[in-house]
Amino acid sequence: MADAPLPAGWTLQQIRDRSGDQEAVALDPHRAVTWVGDVTGVKETLRPVIVLGFHGLCLVKTVDHAWYMGSLYEDGSIDCWAGCNSLDDGLRGL
Repeated sequence: MADAPLPAGWTLQQIRDRSGDQEAVALDPHRAVTWVGDVTGVKETLRPVIVLGFHGLCLVKTVDHAWYMGSLYEDGSIDCWAGCNSLDDGLRGL
């Protein structure tokens, strides 16, 4: 999506270069995103402001400025199962 938000100070090409995925895309953040990484099994709905897709994986920035890594499903929904200290950490962890 051409008008999907990118992280401040980053271009899509920089994200592609850092991640090693030349097909990485910025996705519309208006989608169902759930935190499933809690060991108790409690799921939490997250409010994304930025979603970056890397084939079946994604990085999500939420309204509280936290970054998460998760699985991107064909229906557009996301289950996040890991937190990231920063976008850079998330890109290195892909």
